[in-house]
Amino acid sequence: MEIRKLTGDDASEYWRLRLEALQQNPEAFATTYVDAMARVNPLIRVAKNLDSKESATIGAFIGEELVGTMTVSAEQASKLKHRINLLAVYVTPKVRGQKVGTKLLQNVISFAKQWSGIEKINLTVVSSNEPAIRLYKQLGFVSFGVEQNAMKSGSRYVDEVYMHLLF
Repeated sequence: MEIRKLTGDDASEYWRLRLEALQQNPEAFATTYVDAMARVNPLIRVAKNLDSKESATIGAFIGEELVGTMTVSAEQASKLKHRINLLAVYVTPKVRGQKVGTKLLQNVISFAKQWSGIEKINLTVVSSNEPAIRLYKQLGFVSFGVEQNAMKSGSRYVDEVYMHLLF
């Protein structure tokens, strides 16, 4: 398995996996598959995001196939520049249980610690995603709250757990 920072050259592979994520685990993301498919020129936007200096997406590859991603995004407000947000986390079902998420998160943490001025990583995770919550806790993240009814799809609500890792 290869873990590396993605660039604009990886846009097509990232977009494929992102669409899979939105279909496989729609409850975990604010963006819907329908919303994503309605975007104009999504690959241009994805490539720009992957090349951004304000964020980084770390990917796990098995052979040539991208099987997992995690993105960290910097805060822009001067009082918040000491923290980054972990988002767009996904590992394809066919490799779950093979420590792909663990290796990705370890790399994200190492990457974040090298990011000048960063002291903590924040994240939200749907409360029903027990494997992800366990992983975050194993690597030192601590829960500091739950937002009830954080997302709504039709008549169904999803709660989100707020977690952070202090360096």
